[in-house]
Amino acid sequence: MKLKFKFLLVISLMGFLTSAQDWKTYPYAPDGLITFPQDEGRHVTEPIEWWYTAGHLVGQTTGKSYSYMYTFFHYPQSGFDGFRILNITDDDTGTFLQDVKPLNYTTLSTTSFDLVANVFLAGTESWQNKKDITNNDIPFEYELFALTTNAGLDLDFETLKRPLILGDDGFLEQGATNYTYYFSQTMNAVTGTLTFNGTTEAVVGTGWIDRQYGNFNPLTGEKYEWFSMQLSNGMDLNLWNIFTSDRLIPDTDKYKILSAYVDETTQYTTDDFEIERLAYNWMPDLQRCYSQQWRLTSDTNNLDLIITTLHDNTEVQLPFRFFEGATSITGTVNGSPVTGIGFAELLHDYEHPNVLITSPLSGVYDTGLPISWNLENPDDGRPIFYDLAYSIDNQNTFNTIVTGLTETSYLWDGSNLTEGDEVWFKITAYSIDGVLNNTVVSAASSSATLATNSLLLKGISTYPNPVSDTFYVDFDMPFQGDYSVIDICGRQVMFSEISNDMALAIPVNQLKSGLYFLHLRSQKGTADFKFIKQ
Repeated sequence: MKLKFKFLLVISLMGFLTSAQDWKTYPYAPDGLITFPQDEGRHVTEPIEWWYTAGHLVGQTTGKSYSYMYTFFHYPQSGFDGFRILNITDDDTGTFLQDVKPLNYTTLSTTSFDLVANVFLAGTESWQNKKDITNNDIPFEYELFALTTNAGLDLDFETLKRPLILGDDGFLEQGATNYTYYFSQTMNAVTGTLTFNGTTEAVVGTGWIDRQYGNFNPLTGEKYEWFSMQLSNGMDLNLWNIFTSDRLIPDTDKYKILSAYVDETTQYTTDDFEIERLAYNWMPDLQRCYSQQWRLTSDTNNLDLIITTLHDNTEVQLPFRFFEGATSITGTVNGSPVTGIGFAELLHDYEHPNVLITSPLSGVYDTGLPISWNLENPDDGRPIFYDLAYSIDNQNTFNTIVTGLTETSYLWDGSNLTEGDEVWFKITAYSIDGVLNNTVVSAASSSATLATNSLLLKGISTYPNPVSDTFYVDFDMPFQGDYSVIDICGRQVMFSEISNDMALAIPVNQLKSGLYFLHLRSQKGTADFKFIKQ
């Protein structure tokens, strides 16, 4: 039943061929910076360039479902012109074959789609326009041949949809300093033969073609997660999330891009979308963890899609490690149910959360101040949840205080503690599915200090709250001691001595907006107040 569903989905996606294909001729020059066939060829001024295809095929003899990825890179290194990557997966069993080899090009046209290469230890491989009887290129039809040990592709492609021009004109600024020229041929009818584990059979299916050239370099640049999606309603999506070196995803079109083919007259590029990662997956050697399932939402066309990798381990090992594999898609577009197939290319990997308890410190737990901790390795792609627990029996047992926190602090009233109890705190940090997790316990106990400041509180007033510039404190008698301003993470951001003053004027205009705690200390005790900096 699963195989039949995949086959019907492939065939239905290929059925979105319209009769009006005025673009299917050379030259074809859509609005922007891309021209066919000129930009299907090599761009000699660009430092890196690649020709990519991925797709889903069905064996005509065995009935097996396959997915494949093939890429030619032009990136001269160590006496070679570049390399090629060949991946094939038996989607029914999850068996994955990969082969990466350096190459030298014998033909690399600068005006058309014509690549022929001597692949190291694999022979001649090629990807070219098909020819008509007069030996002229057939617009938007191609033939690909690659064969290595136990795996090979001998495929014909016919592009069925108008090319998707990313960024609306084919040019994108990507990440901090890079750029790329980019177009996709999102729907191609694919026929031919496939060799898998030494067995060759005829196949039919659908393929996706990408072309990129510029200085954005997946080998050395900022890491990303990329998705292609072919939906059952005829819509196709090309999606990027790029991460900074600090594992952040800035909310700009340099780091977030969704380009959509809607129909033959409508396509668009936007950064108005959100990706929520729902699951993660460690590779067998536990050296890399990648996201495994995502929820994509966007107000444009009211997208709400769940994307899931088909297999746990389709990781490419060379020339660098990344995950490249087939996906399935379910959800809605404009409220109507859709299904789909696609590919994910994942260069960004994830770590277990690293947590450091920041308060209480110095051997005292003051119930007027928050318990706080830092996430030392934050990652925008890996939201973390926290459970907080305490122990008063030398860590033999821990009692839950709260679960499912998303903030890195919690103000607890010390319920069930008595004055002077030795208390330890435990933070359990975890991803949404628990695959990424860590637990940290206080390095030493803290002596509990409960509500010893009640008399002191009666003689103190604070205002205004919220505050923009100056936070005022009035005392009913001269106050000798000191004060600290503590942020929500338990960090001391201000400190000053107090010498028999009747009032304080604390400048807070330089503080960031948020919740803070004012901690007053004297020989009579301590007092704590919350205030909000606007």
